[in-house]
Order: sequence, then structure tokens, then C-alpha cells
Amino acid sequence: MSTVTVTEFIEAPAVDLWRLLVDLPVRADWLRTVGGVELLTPGPLAPGTAWRETRTRPDGGTQAEEFVVVECVPPRRLVLASPGIGVSYRTTWVLRTVQRRRRACTAVTVAQEAVATAPYGRVLALLFGGLAARAVEGTFRRDLADLSRAAHPPTQAEAA
Repeated sequence: MSTVTVTEFIEAPAVDLWRLLVDLPVRADWLRTVGGVELLTPGPLAPGTAWRETRTRPDGGTQAEEFVVVECVPPRRLVLASPGIGVSYRTTWVLRTVQRRRRACTAVTVAQEAVATAPYGRVLALLFGGLAARAVEGTFRRDLADLSRAAHPPTQAEAA
């Protein structure tokens, strides 16, 4: 149906970024649009792990989303599934170590594929597809900026 992809280059090791991505209890501490995370399955993050997070929408309202880990290849690839109303979402995070401006950094790519699961999902995609894609892209850009900030916490001098 549609795919939105965003890449950001973050000057931090992939393993450090991975640790932030998969530490579900602290997601709300560094993702500014996440108000809370509720774990739905016990144990460490692995295929089958499920959680619900409450996000603030651009209009100021809130929305709960459920995620299930489909694939987990530390510290390189995380694939999540999220059911929607008439649409199913698959979000893939890929972390690659690259050289940029003669410095090692991590290229973090997040992509979301939306697939209609009901006939009205196709209709909604035709009517609102472009608007939804722009909203998802904006969310991914904010999430990646938050990930970069979390990987580079301010020093005590900067915080003062």
C-alpha cells in the first residue's frame, strides 16, 4: 500500500543506540511523544514481545499503539508489527555503521509499510494516504532526533 522511510546519521555506536531502542521501560524517558509504555509480555525483548505505548498526536490528543516484535537481530535490525483499524503496519529499524565526514557514525533507517487488511482500509488510504505519510515521516524524524539526543546527553556544564 504505502511505505515511509527516513534515515538519520547519528554519531554514536550502533550498540548504544540499540540499547535505547530496546529498553522498553525507558522509552517514555527519551521519546518526547511517548507518554507511557505498558509491557504486555514478560521477559527480555525477543520475537513475540508485545507492548502498548501512548503517544501524543500532532493535534494534542493521545493515541495508544500496540507493537509486537517480529524480528530482532541485535544491534542491527528490529522489525515490529502493529495492527490498525483496516490497516496493518510493519515498522523496520536498521542500524548500520558508516563513515561520514571521516567519522564513524550509525545510519539509522526506520521504515513503515502500511497494508490494507479490510476494504475500507484501501478507501482510507486513497483519501488520506498522503497526509498520513507526512504525519508518519514527521513522527519518525522526531523519534530519530530524540534518539540522537538520548545518545548524547548534555554534560553537567551544558545542563547548568
